[in-house]
Amino acid sequence: MPEIDITDKIGYTLLKKGIIDFETLEKSLKMKDSDENKKNRKNLGQILVTEFGADHDAVFREVANLYAFREIYLNDEKTDDARIAFIKKLVDALPDQQRDMMIQAKMLPFKYDERQTDKLIIIAADPTDRNLPVVARSFNVKKYEICYVRLKDLQALLEKVAPAQNEFLKMLQDGSVNIDEGGGKDDEGVNEDELEAEINKSALVNLFEGCLVEAVRRDVSDVHIVAAEGNKTNFMFRVDGNLEVWHCQENTLPEAVLAVVKDRTKNVDRFEREASQDGFIQRTVDGHQLRFRVSIMPIVTTEYKNKFESVVIRVLDDRKVITDLEKLGLQGPARAFFYKAIQKPQGIVILTGPTGSGKSTTLIAALYQVIDPTVNVLTIEEPVEYIIKGARQLKISPKMGFEQAIRGILRHDPDIVLVGEMRDKVTAETAIKLANTGHLVFSTLHTNDAPSAVARLYKMGIEPFLIAYAINIIVAQRLIRTLCKVCKAPIDDDEKPDLLKFGFTEEDLKAHTFYKPVGCDKCNGGWKGRAAIHEALFFSKAIKNIILNAGEKVDENAIRDQASKDGMWTLRRSGMERMKEGFTALEEVIASTVEDE
Repeated sequence: MPEIDITDKIGYTLLKKGIIDFETLEKSLKMKDSDENKKNRKNLGQILVTEFGADHDAVFREVANLYAFREIYLNDEKTDDARIAFIKKLVDALPDQQRDMMIQAKMLPFKYDERQTDKLIIIAADPTDRNLPVVARSFNVKKYEICYVRLKDLQALLEKVAPAQNEFLKMLQDGSVNIDEGGGKDDEGVNEDELEAEINKSALVNLFEGCLVEAVRRDVSDVHIVAAEGNKTNFMFRVDGNLEVWHCQENTLPEAVLAVVKDRTKNVDRFEREASQDGFIQRTVDGHQLRFRVSIMPIVTTEYKNKFESVVIRVLDDRKVITDLEKLGLQGPARAFFYKAIQKPQGIVILTGPTGSGKSTTLIAALYQVIDPTVNVLTIEEPVEYIIKGARQLKISPKMGFEQAIRGILRHDPDIVLVGEMRDKVTAETAIKLANTGHLVFSTLHTNDAPSAVARLYKMGIEPFLIAYAINIIVAQRLIRTLCKVCKAPIDDDEKPDLLKFGFTEEDLKAHTFYKPVGCDKCNGGWKGRAAIHEALFFSKAIKNIILNAGEKVDENAIRDQASKDGMWTLRRSGMERMKEGFTALEEVIASTVEDE
């Protein structure tokens, strides 16, 4: 009987366990034996992961098993400061080429074997990578053993001992960032030739590109680049909702900095300095393609002769798109109300809240619950921020404006529609018309809470009976900062009376541990990440009757009182529940919500 090739064993094992299907196996085997792959020398496991999107750990766990590589579970191992220092010492001693090869191969030296003290244990997410022996020999040890670990676990450790370098900022360190003050100013504004010379002799391109890379790696939501007096330009990052200065570029014409930003932004005119402009940037950072939405606005400073501008860049990372509604963390009655509202065949689901409160994130997550191949899902957004799989996202342009798209969508046979924002009467009326003619509609509105959204639509001129029968639910949302899990500490006893004044009971204080921010090297002053709080106004019969009986204006207080009777949690109540869960602190809930009426 002929010997079976190990590749066939791997392929059929993965097929048998349902990790890949037969068609994928056939295609991958053909690709492995192709002339092109003879140059790349990728094995079957690598082809399945990189070319066919197979689950890395599911594939390489089987590969490791068949090749008899031992598996190490990092959760069962000590990865304290001493272990990290040991790994870092070996990694730092590597020549640059081998270090880069190590990062590329996703491997690390881990420890010396307890039984053979001269044998180094090396962990790898792909123990079959052909570069492993090359790097392993560079550690200058007599013996070594390659062991398999999960990619996710290894990446977390790799980030601690060999964080990814920002190549653009590294280039900046090699040269000088500061530039002698340009002398190209005159009464008529900017001398373009002088400006061009300043850009060419500077490292501003590296600074800007480095800024984008750093923003992605530090989980920044927005980058602000603001021209200031005295030939300064401030670069600021918004992290967890708060702005912080990242870099101040001094002794450089702000126009030169802004010209570099504009040159590297699509749909923007570098020489336009007196009008607002919108554009976008597309970059690949750490192997992921990202989009950056760019907004440019002229501003006034004390140097009135100069044409200064402000730039805000929104980081659009598709990896942050939540497609699972469960991950939004809807609390208490809000969860049941929301699921009930989106499962109806028609009606409007409205999200309200200020800019940056996560409304779009929630709507996209909700949309993913109802998208399937049997329905036509259309979206009208200006601009389109995230690509939604399974939806047709209409492109707004000078030839088809927002209002035209709204009117045209009625003739495009929709089942489900996402309207980015109900910005005026035309948009609101069309959305309500869609909802009343058998369509499910998702949209946003800028109001402080859920009951005031009803009043806003009423003031727009929408008839009360249309509001009452078209809307399924209105959800007000805020994002609150969450406490760092590493350093948060229980509050002191002398702080507990503040909780009682805020509305907690003695029973709450006995049943739950309340925390406060401390601050460590893993967080921003005790805070890390954000979570949503919600106020869900479900349109019950009683709520509809209040709206139908409205006279000259809608009684928001009556709606609020009835909603509370129906079980609605206010934003403040939702924030208090987050405190009971140990996620946030009193100061954050006070800052993010208003007192319940």
